[in-house]
Amino acid sequence: MKTIDVCLSPELMHLYDVRDRTVVVVDILRATSCMVTAFAHGVASITPFANLEACRAMKAKGYITSGERDGKKVEGFDKGNSPFEYMGDQVRDKKIAFTTTNGTQAIEKAKGAREIIIGSFLNLTSVARYLLLNEHNTLVVCAGWKGKVNLEDTLFAGALVEKLKDYIGPDCDAPLAAQYLYNLAKGDMVKFLSNSSHFNRLAKLGIEKDIAYCVTPDQFHVLPRLKGEALVI
Repeated sequence: MKTIDVCLSPELMHLYDVRDRTVVVVDILRATSCMVTAFAHGVASITPFANLEACRAMKAKGYITSGERDGKKVEGFDKGNSPFEYMGDQVRDKKIAFTTTNGTQAIEKAKGAREIIIGSFLNLTSVARYLLLNEHNTLVVCAGWKGKVNLEDTLFAGALVEKLKDYIGPDCDAPLAAQYLYNLAKGDMVKFLSNSSHFNRLAKLGIEKDIAYCVTPDQFHVLPRLKGEALVI
């Protein structure tokens, strides 16, 4: 039986050999939710950057520069980190350079994996279906917050474990813990997250609608994958 494991923080990546695994990078609030939304609305590619200045330099090459630090749009960038900025004609057929506090850092740390795909609640079933049909073991990498564990990414990991439980077994206790939390939360994830650190961090920025959107399952059927240095579908 294939296995699924959950890395609760990118700081724990050294514990995992990813060379023969499919890695699912998840940053629910909000990087991977933005990425999935953008691809659902026709973006051509998204190039993730861990380094802010490297991302900024892509503007001269015709890219839309996007991202945040500490939840706030980077000064001088075209877009921030709200999924509502990545809808419709404003992104269709465009190339985006993207950097965030946590999500793009997690992608960088996952490089070296057999393949990297992007997960969010918005494309949950598409991710699960892909993992079910491929032949490799899975590692879900939760972006967390500056190296610390966060609740929303862990809930996504649990949702994925729950969907695949009859076909893909847990590799250790982390998937079981995530699955347990998800089953506690799934009736009202916004309420369950209401005391979480990042929920409250973002709520202070007045973007509660982003939070509700980002925990709504199966809005889209796209599966972004890292090909070379860029995410495409």
